[in-house]
Amino acid sequence: MSPRTLILSLILVLATVFACRPASSAAPSTAIAKANAETPASPATQNEARTETTVSPTVTVHPRTETALLPCEVFPTDNIWNTPIDRLPVHRLSDAYIDTIGRDVEFHPDFGSGIWPPEDGGPIGIPYVIVPASQPTVPIDFYYPDESDPGPYPIPPNPPIEGGPNSDGDRHILVLQEETCLLYEVYDAHPREDGGWDAGSGAIYDLRSNALRPAGWTSADAAGLPILPGLVRYDEVAAGEITHALRFTAPETQRAFVWPARHFASDLTDKRFPPMGQRFRLRADYDISGFHPQIQVILQAMKRYGIILADNGSSWYVSGVPDERWDNDVLHQLDRLTGNDFEAVDVSALMVDPDSGRAAVLDEALFLPMVNQELFN
Repeated sequence: MSPRTLILSLILVLATVFACRPASSAAPSTAIAKANAETPASPATQNEARTETTVSPTVTVHPRTETALLPCEVFPTDNIWNTPIDRLPVHRLSDAYIDTIGRDVEFHPDFGSGIWPPEDGGPIGIPYVIVPASQPTVPIDFYYPDESDPGPYPIPPNPPIEGGPNSDGDRHILVLQEETCLLYEVYDAHPREDGGWDAGSGAIYDLRSNALRPAGWTSADAAGLPILPGLVRYDEVAAGEITHALRFTAPETQRAFVWPARHFASDLTDKRFPPMGQRFRLRADYDISGFHPQIQVILQAMKRYGIILADNGSSWYVSGVPDERWDNDVLHQLDRLTGNDFEAVDVSALMVDPDSGRAAVLDEALFLPMVNQELFN
């Protein structure tokens, strides 16, 4: 048998092995060569040009480590929030997006311990509260009712509010209900004397599901995304691994959104500005060895799972949960990062359904003919 024949035979054997192995819980997509580069911002823009994306390495979904403080997994393992994007291609508009957010602008941990301002401020970050399935519900009225999930919501008495009870900021309330695994998120929440609440908007997520909100709907966040899945939590950092993307803000965004976002919050149509939902990642060659071990956990997540643009705000502000165990001096090592250390990622090849958060698993068998094509010539 000649060397060429031997090589071809070996390739056919390997292809057969890959094709016959047991299917994983998330079946590989067979139509990932072409996908939307951008999910349109509205039905009127659904005919925008599509780009062809070739993904050469394998993308796999790994088991996630959950901490004891969360009673539910935050979305299925194959959800886009929980899918590594470190081997996906760089977005064609990466340089423009980085420039408009701020190439030389430093990152900032928008969470920590203590209060801010020091004299009369509130906790630093976005808090959440876990309630039992038996938690009584209370009425809630929204001033964006058409894009909100109606109440009642199981908001407990005196819940933690972003910025504290006297805050004039976003005033988010996040409530995770045990047993049901329902996540209730509210924006601009204000208590009423009758025990009910007035708020800007509200969204309810089933953490056992990959369902997205209706296209064009906001949530408690400008991008129509959930907030809790993108927060840095102390316990997962202490456990040594973050296995999901992180939430961040930018001052100017495009009047568009990309999967899995559902909503825009801008009048800017210039394509140089990033759309809501755009994913970024820390460059693979960025050396994290000189950082505190806790910061290395965060940076590794930024490399593997990336960060998702979720709201308008200050450039490169990364969201997390307030916790008295944070060391603010350690957290500010994140200030060493700048936009120049990041790149935008094209995740469109992972989209199975624009109305689902489930991400495709790209199987190495799909790339076998492409990798070995020259051997057949």
